[in-house]
Amino acid sequence: MTSTGERPPHAAPAPPGLARLNARPTAAAAAELRAVCASHAWVAALLARRPYPSAAHLLATSDAATAALTDADLAQAVAGHPPIGRPAAGDPTSAREQHGMTEAEADLKRQMVELNRAYQSTFGQVFLICATGLSGEQLRDALRDRLGNPPERERAVVRAELAKINRLRLTRLVEEGAA
Repeated sequence: MTSTGERPPHAAPAPPGLARLNARPTAAAAAELRAVCASHAWVAALLARRPYPSAAHLLATSDAATAALTDADLAQAVAGHPPIGRPAAGDPTSAREQHGMTEAEADLKRQMVELNRAYQSTFGQVFLICATGLSGEQLRDALRDRLGNPPERERAVVRAELAKINRLRLTRLVEEGAA
């Protein structure tokens, strides 16, 4: 965009979802962004940089905001995610992201419940992973592996996984108009 807020004549138009996010009143844009990430600090950081000239700028801002989250902000973001294997009722986003568990056998689902409990007991939060495209077995194996992480290492892994999830959800919001 130019200093007057106009798009240079050679620039491609913004995807419809990005144009809508840029144009929305603050409260409506905040609600859309909270569907991406439950952290108030993350939402505020993304709102503060509007309007976005491109999806790439939005994603870069998301990455920076995720990296800047305090431990409390990170915990707030993680609390917005249901446990793997138990997507939130009526939440098509979590159901789509956790598709790898949908057709898992009963034994694998039972293992995930037990491992999720162990993870919650160890780290005080739900196990967070960018589950898109992963099978139930891959999710189980990742959970098992991460149970052995020291807390500092696990926080770093959680932050990286949150950044991936936020990027996928923002990309969907920009391209399809839904978080």
